[in-house]
Amino acid sequence: MTSVLDLAPVVPVVVIDNAADAVPLARALVAGGLPAIEVTLRTDAALDAIRAIADEVPDAVVGAGTVISAARVEAAVGAGARFLVSPGWTDALLGAMQASGVPFLPGVSTTSEVVALLERGVTEMKFFPAEAAGGVPYLKSLGGPLPQARFCPTGGIGLASAPSYLALANVGCVGGTWMLPADAIASRDWARVEVLAREAAGLISSPSGD
Repeated sequence: MTSVLDLAPVVPVVVIDNAADAVPLARALVAGGLPAIEVTLRTDAALDAIRAIADEVPDAVVGAGTVISAARVEAAVGAGARFLVSPGWTDALLGAMQASGVPFLPGVSTTSEVVALLERGVTEMKFFPAEAAGGVPYLKSLGGPLPQARFCPTGGIGLASAPSYLALANVGCVGGTWMLPADAIASRDWARVEVLAREAAGLISSPSGD
């Protein structure tokens, strides 16, 4: 599979409370140009949602987020997740993700964590929580000494701030929720989600290194 970082400039981070919403929501995101969809394992409906999207939305590349244990790795892949994302990592979790057979983005927020992953042969990571952990200036600073590391920053990023991240040479994509407003999900306004997804998909990554 293509690297998760290269599927789309924005990866929607989805929290699904009702598994029945999963397929129409995923179809709206795909129609808007965002095929990579991270379903967080924060709700009881998450695994059923991943399974439904994997089965019924062939153009979606569905992944699992908030993967924090080997058991969650196994459950997510079993449900059809094609990539895994964690907010942080341990050696045990990293081992399980590496053994899963699907691409993964372990979460980092410090330079030492990045170096430790590079030491283990991992070059693609989630930077979380992006805004709270230093944002664009922090990632820009990492690019000098650690150019081999590439990131998907997530956490506090919106439509206005996303382009600043995408302009960095070491950022492949960003994760966000702004195209999934709570009121649109509650009212099942999938047309609005599609419009917001299309707007997000227009944020083309154009690394400048600046």
